[in-house]
Amino acid sequence: MYQKDMITQSPPDTTASAIQLLNKNRGGFLRSLLSMLHACGWLRVPTPMSNLRGEVTGTLFGRRHGHVCFVVQEERKSDPVLFIELATKTATLVREMSSGAVRIRLEHENPPAWMMYCNGKKCGFAMSRPWTESDWQVLSLLQSVSVGAGVIPVGCGGEEEVLYMRARFERVVGSRHSETFYMLNPDGRIGPELSIFLMTV
Repeated sequence: MYQKDMITQSPPDTTASAIQLLNKNRGGFLRSLLSMLHACGWLRVPTPMSNLRGEVTGTLFGRRHGHVCFVVQEERKSDPVLFIELATKTATLVREMSSGAVRIRLEHENPPAWMMYCNGKKCGFAMSRPWTESDWQVLSLLQSVSVGAGVIPVGCGGEEEVLYMRARFERVVGSRHSETFYMLNPDGRIGPELSIFLMTV
């Protein structure tokens, strides 16, 4: 599915810079700094998911050579209840999914940082972060999309592209420390293509 709407590129996000720094230096100092910022409310995370029902809308999107974001919404037009910028690049995830099933594991060590594993391989730090204006513009363009994948041109003249994939996910809570999102097939059954496991360490 292809959208012709243009999106104005927003200024660089300071949280994205923090992710890059954290991936370069995994020392305790940076993790402590991010925890402090989160505690002070300078890094806002979406609403808790305690009241979220079993089936939700999940969207993966990102610029082709940028990091991919995973967004959970109760419905496609509602505010995100989970917004995580993953450690992997969009093009890399697309390549992984084209070659078979993808299992993503996120271990929540120090908020808002998550250690990410993809098919058992450590990828670096993902980050819970607030959505930006440009993020919300993408999600707004996708409000009419229930299930599908495609490309949205962004930037001046549409020289950049945002790749997206939207599907329904089954949310399964294993314990108060773990939950998994399983991508559903169009017939409503859990498919083998993608699962995202969240664990609080």
